[in-house]
Amino acid sequence: MPNPLPACHQMPTPPLFARPSSAPSTPHSAPPPPLCPSAWTQTKPNRPFLSPRRSRPALLAVGRSKNKDDASFTDRILDYIEGGPKLRKWYGAPDLLPKDGGAEDEEDESSDIEEPRDAVLVTNGDSEIGQMVILLLILKRTRIKALVKDKRSTEEAFGTYVECMVGNIEDKSFTKKTLMGVRAVICPADDGFFSDLIDLKGVEHIVLLSQLSVYRNSGGLQAIMNSKLRKLAERDEEVVIASGIPSTIVRAASLQTTPGGERGFDFAEGIAAKGRISKEDAATICVEALYAVPQATLVFEVANGDEKVTDWKTWFAERMAKG
Repeated sequence: MPNPLPACHQMPTPPLFARPSSAPSTPHSAPPPPLCPSAWTQTKPNRPFLSPRRSRPALLAVGRSKNKDDASFTDRILDYIEGGPKLRKWYGAPDLLPKDGGAEDEEDESSDIEEPRDAVLVTNGDSEIGQMVILLLILKRTRIKALVKDKRSTEEAFGTYVECMVGNIEDKSFTKKTLMGVRAVICPADDGFFSDLIDLKGVEHIVLLSQLSVYRNSGGLQAIMNSKLRKLAERDEEVVIASGIPSTIVRAASLQTTPGGERGFDFAEGIAAKGRISKEDAATICVEALYAVPQATLVFEVANGDEKVTDWKTWFAERMAKG
């Protein structure tokens, strides 16, 4: 049946994702709603994680729709997070300045100003698992600082939700600036962040994802290739344990680029040397560990297995009770 109204009087179809009439001045004043972090679609090998053509990460416990018209609310949020400029425009954040813009100069002038310790520092933020950790922290409304090599790509991917730090960790002035306002550090890769003496004063919790068991179990040519990483991993663990800062060392099995949230876990002693675990699941454990601060140092091994964990807060409490 034809529409009786002229085209100029017909009601336009409402958009799937209506924008608010006014946006807050900063992204921190109106963060995205609390979402349950979860699995991500498998990324293709040999492709940078920040590549515009990569698969979009998904969220745990959230059904994925194959029909674009039926995309879930969380899918759309992730579309904006991946969009970079779209995300900043949506939440009213300012556009990124050029590389030689004045914002960095202003940061240098105010670097001695004491900041509230409410940030989480993610080392190796350029890595695939590092970016998984970053996205999970964004969804938990956490203030994030990240050590990266490519500042521009990270800012375009996550907008102003992440404060990118680029520099040499052997430079004491740089590490001091990096750790300003940081209450906890998540080290999701064996990058040697703790291998050099750094001042961790004020840090309340360290979460270290260690592949030491994997490196120690490798043999032949693989052992030679991993020798440097093994030394870094050993040094990282030694420094973290000796720091006296409450720490959680997650000795993970061989990290795999496979979807997370599909299998359970195995925490048996020795499992890290012979098992495997999804990077997504390992990233989830690191972020969940952040909110369960031990009294001293908690060390455990993990691989994918059959044990289901529905409440990580309770799991960590029981683990710490066992000593």
